Amino acid sequence: MGRPAVRALALDGWDVRAASRGGGRDDSWPEDVRAVRVDRDEEGALSAALGDGCDMLVDMVAFGRDHARQLITLADRIGSAVVISSGAVYADDRGRGFDTQDVPDGFPRYPVPILESQPTVAPEDTTYSTRKAALEQELLASRLPTTLLRAGAVHGPHCRTPRELFFVKRALDGRKVRVLAFGGKSRFHPVHVSNVAEMIRLAALRPGSRVLNSGDPTAPSVAGIAAAIDRIMGLETETVLVDGPAPVGDVGMSPWAIEHPMVFDMSAAERELGYRAVTGYEESLPATVDWLVEELRGREWTDAFAKMAQRDGDLFKYAEEDAWLAQRK
Repeated sequence: MGRPAVRALALDGWDVRAASRGGGRDDSWPEDVRAVRVDRDEEGALSAALGDGCDMLVDMVAFGRDHARQLITLADRIGSAVVISSGAVYADDRGRGFDTQDVPDGFPRYPVPILESQPTVAPEDTTYSTRKAALEQELLASRLPTTLLRAGAVHGPHCRTPRELFFVKRALDGRKVRVLAFGGKSRFHPVHVSNVAEMIRLAALRPGSRVLNSGDPTAPSVAGIAAAIDRIMGLETETVLVDGPAPVGDVGMSPWAIEHPMVFDMSAAERELGYRAVTGYEESLPATVDWLVEELRGREWTDAFAKMAQRDGDLFKYAEEDAWLAQRK
């Protein structure tokens, strides 16, 4: 998300310093963007990078209370902030959320669509969801004007955990059949990196303390996503739909598979920021697919996307799937 955010702000007239652990640049950035090497967890590093201060700070990698308090201690040198949170903070009316999906009857059933007023999980220091909730709580209670963007399923080139990989690699591997759990109806609201960048650009012009959903104009079903990738890659894949969860093991499951839809209401962003999406899911998909194909060329997917492999394990259990399909005949 940082790459297009830097570009959007620079093109909007901001003097941008792009801080990252690697200190590298993106080819799309204007020449006057200054890239600096910063590890925000190194004592004093972020403070030193801020120098005399900035009108606005964008934090793409904030997690938990410690990072929130780090920003708050620097508030006298920051005009306002935009900080990336996550839709994972939401809880349903029974307290279920992302952290309960693996327990019986644990899939959350959110209202459709989800408003920012929806309850969140308890702020703690234990999981991704609870740490993001703690981050939000600390920043919203501070004197630093902060826009928190609750991002959906982020997609686009350079994503380290691209959900589209699941279907792109299957296509490259010559898989002619796919199995989709939950009838292929799973909807997990996506957000393209350029739409996140647009929200950051707009929030920079309208500082305030708020939380806003961050999503694309539509939330396609997993079956729709798979079919769109087929069209881009010039393929035709047979789809087998399973009414419920995986019939055995992980058959039919994908990074998009959720039992009940997670769809954001985007009216608050439209009202408060004047947000209009710059792209849609299918419109942006060809560039993502091309990037994935290139990243996989001559490489194991576990090397190309090590973070995803570490988080999700083996996503391509073809033998398990083939055995189940053979039993159906």
